[in-house]
Amino acid sequence: METNTSARWEKFFNRYYLGDILALANEYPEKRSLYVDFVNIEKFDPDMAEELLEHPNRVFEVAEGALRNFALPIDKTLSSAHLRVMNLPQKVSIRDLRSVHISKLIAIEGLVRMATEVRPKLLVAAFECNGCHETMYITQADGRFVEPYMCKNDECGRKGPFKIKLTDSEFVDAQKLRVQESPEDLRGGEQPQTLDINTEDDLAGIVSPGDHVVLTGVLRSYQRVTREGKSTFFDIILDSVAIETPDKEFTEIEITAEEEEAIIELSKDPKIYENVVKSIAPSIYGYAEVKEALALQLMSGVPKNLPDGARIRGDVHVLLVGDPGIAKSQLLRYIVKLAPRGIYTSGRSSSAAGLTAAAVRDEFGDGRWTLEAGALVLADQGIAAVDEMDKMRSEDRSAIHEAMEQQTISIAKAGIMATLKSRCSLLGAANPKYGRFDPYEGIAQQIKMAPALLSRFDLIFVLKDEPDVGRDSAIASHILGAHHAGELHAHRINVPGSEITQSEVADAMEVVTPEIDPDLLRKYVAYAKRKVYPILNDDARDRLIGFYLGLRKQGEDRDSPVPVTARQLEALVRLCEASARIRLCEGITIDDSERVIKIVESCLRQVAYDAETGMFDADIITTGVSKSQRDKIKVLRNIIRDLEAEHSGMAPKEDVYTRAEAEGFDKAYVEDVLGRLKTQGELYEPTPEYVRLT
Repeated sequence: METNTSARWEKFFNRYYLGDILALANEYPEKRSLYVDFVNIEKFDPDMAEELLEHPNRVFEVAEGALRNFALPIDKTLSSAHLRVMNLPQKVSIRDLRSVHISKLIAIEGLVRMATEVRPKLLVAAFECNGCHETMYITQADGRFVEPYMCKNDECGRKGPFKIKLTDSEFVDAQKLRVQESPEDLRGGEQPQTLDINTEDDLAGIVSPGDHVVLTGVLRSYQRVTREGKSTFFDIILDSVAIETPDKEFTEIEITAEEEEAIIELSKDPKIYENVVKSIAPSIYGYAEVKEALALQLMSGVPKNLPDGARIRGDVHVLLVGDPGIAKSQLLRYIVKLAPRGIYTSGRSSSAAGLTAAAVRDEFGDGRWTLEAGALVLADQGIAAVDEMDKMRSEDRSAIHEAMEQQTISIAKAGIMATLKSRCSLLGAANPKYGRFDPYEGIAQQIKMAPALLSRFDLIFVLKDEPDVGRDSAIASHILGAHHAGELHAHRINVPGSEITQSEVADAMEVVTPEIDPDLLRKYVAYAKRKVYPILNDDARDRLIGFYLGLRKQGEDRDSPVPVTARQLEALVRLCEASARIRLCEGITIDDSERVIKIVESCLRQVAYDAETGMFDADIITTGVSKSQRDKIKVLRNIIRDLEAEHSGMAPKEDVYTRAEAEGFDKAYVEDVLGRLKTQGELYEPTPEYVRLT
């Protein structure tokens, strides 16, 4: 039986989509597309579905003809309606596209990297003969502009010139996209491959760079033309039939019913926290507190959209600052591998445009400026790991500010003004200013990053490499145990007739085997973020408020520093939500509050503790200078000002040192402050022996 007929399609529409067609007719021509699920076509007639996949051009012509001529109960015709087929059973990876897919209906999934502006494309051109004014209509196909060869009027028969009549020509909106493989599908540092997409009519302009899309379309091939002439190589491009923008909240990771049961079973284990922490980079010894913080970052808090239009981020930002060779980069790479969506980039090789978005001239032939999404946009709804943050140029680092707090990236480049979404957690790693921590200088002064950026991190960990016999012995045995396990495994795999048994390898591997399989943990994180939205209990709320007020109380005295700001309170809430998510629990308990307070207090003690006053000081992070330091600088400035008045506008350095010593400052400290003031342009030296305030 012939399946591909108008009558057959009409019967299919009547059975499955009568209501949808009537709704479309009511909104036509504002809406011009009928979206059809491929599963319904398969249920109706498997042969018809198979023919659609194999010969889409022919089938779409018949099917759209049946839709446009559908008998409607109202006085309206769907003369330009489109049939959009979605939900194909199998998606083809961009890197797996081959010649067998040409002219077939396929579905691909990926990330929109670039999108041109929507522009009119000529479908049917109306030409007027300059001699007899005859109008001729020429269909424009294959993207090339075709003019008439000669006038169709027999009495005229001229071969030109012909003038195009734009008012009588037929146009359609068109846009070109460049889609690359999703980052979560790439493993082992593969270069993501891209595919160009043609979109037309109501599909044009509905997606932006950074969007995750599922595209259904017909794969076309075009012959390359080089300087030497036509090539035997062909380029491929997808003519889109339908675009789906699935809810990007980790829907890419499919979780089966059995895996869901395993996840729920895992969450009931009273040792779930310890198991998750032990599953993060087990090959790296120690760092239990850091790994716990990274587990909370993986889960993240709940983003809130408030009635006034404000949005409070739920993502947790973490910064690791430490001496070289203590496995910061390995931790970053492991987290990116565990995250349902993760992007790794190194500061040395990242520019502001590479992190946010670049304005580039498109390569689609017309040379217009388009936006190309950067790492923070591509990591939307995931984790962006930025290594070597201290090696970045300061202007590149400043590009991260908006992405961290507002979670958007505003672009004003090459005449393009746009706001892209960047709802990602940032995991940064940096070395101290001089490569290694100096035990005699404050930690905050050694972190070579702007205070405005530092204050946006919820947790900052300082990792020092200090010799300790007991700890060094444990690290050495752990590292050598990991190497030994790797050696046994490599020997067993690569040496024919190896006497090493699988059980010996398994025993040796135990030291570096995660408690939870990484694939299952990835799905556990995706499941928690998709299903669990915890709420603060009264006890937990009171504990957080008590902790916050207890810290703030230290700053009530007029001369005391401000210990913490409201940003730290928001960080506490986010971390509590993440802690409850690890248990897949809908309520945040006082245990979550205690766990989070312990981590936050530890971080504050490392980076916001003023040893001189014995108090927490938020200014160390937010401004880079503690209040006690600021007060001392103020005293020094007053000394210099007084000496300037006494010595005709210039203060002798020796007198500055003498008076400062009388105030209790040592000479080395005064020299350091004078050097800093000079660097900041607040002071200069008219001669080597004198200083003067600007």
